[in-house]
Amino acid sequence: MDKVGFPYRSSSHLILLHVIAESGSWEKYGLDVDYDRKIGSEDAQRGIESCDLEFCGGNHVSTYGLRARGSSWVYLGQTVNQVNHQLVVRPNSGINGIADIRGRKLGGAGSHPILNNWLYLKQRGLDQDRDDYELVCQEEFKPGTMDEVESDKKPPPLWQWVRDGIVDAAFLGMPSSLFAKAAGLKVIDVEPLPMIQFSSISTNLKFVQKHPDLVERFLKGMLEGIAFFKTNPEKSIEIIQRRYTKSGQMTREQAAFTHQNLAQTLAPKLYPTMTAIANVYEEALRQDKDARKVNPMELWDMHHVRRLDDTGFIDNLYREKRFSEKIVRKQKAEA
Repeated sequence: MDKVGFPYRSSSHLILLHVIAESGSWEKYGLDVDYDRKIGSEDAQRGIESCDLEFCGGNHVSTYGLRARGSSWVYLGQTVNQVNHQLVVRPNSGINGIADIRGRKLGGAGSHPILNNWLYLKQRGLDQDRDDYELVCQEEFKPGTMDEVESDKKPPPLWQWVRDGIVDAAFLGMPSSLFAKAAGLKVIDVEPLPMIQFSSISTNLKFVQKHPDLVERFLKGMLEGIAFFKTNPEKSIEIIQRRYTKSGQMTREQAAFTHQNLAQTLAPKLYPTMTAIANVYEEALRQDKDARKVNPMELWDMHHVRRLDDTGFIDNLYREKRFSEKIVRKQKAEA
């Protein structure tokens, strides 16, 4: 077994990573993946740049400016190309949609989610720079990062800020929005935001060139694990409910909703979408002026995934599942 690191940048990644690990998808390709640990943005950058860290599940925004300053960071694949979020408000708030956020207090936490809020609302006519709404940031993360502060100083979940009247609204994903709904808050469905987020396959180009076999095996494990997540819902839901407790213990129903939400957005072939890249690049420009010096596609090297795709490897993962389901249906019909 080859041991490789793949620490996460946000604990939400574990919803998928626990399932990939327990499905045996990495083990099948001779890999012992150290995935169940969080890493800060600066430590991730240092580890990837020095090749001391094989892979990482981020970073998403800072890398474009870093590329302009000589970084060898590269993305080999993308698991999710949109932010599936919901607007959480108090039932008596008078907020029924995005337009009603004007003049209100919006809660946010973490550099990338806050940038997502800025871009999402700007694209819908509400500009933070014009003071169309007030952004109130939690100190759950160090300024400008997704690195958590000391545990004894961590604030409560954002939905509790909404409940307690500290802010009027917050954009939340699952399972946080499910906990908010269970607490009696109003949860409003809104359009997704195309975005590079969740687990990206990040590494160093020098590492890729030196270890092409290991890279291929890691990608195969990711692709097979995603196929397992999508095609084995009952087992995946059981793993999520049992293993993913970072935001609180989910009920079976909450775990099923969380699985369904992620399963329908996971990219089966790890290709990023152009709208997702365009949006994350827009955020990079806001964060770092040096990002203007690079083409956003410079960081994306998809030929490894493309080679696996061209061999039929990915399609076969789903073809085998469909064939098995066809046999089961035939057996039931003959019984």
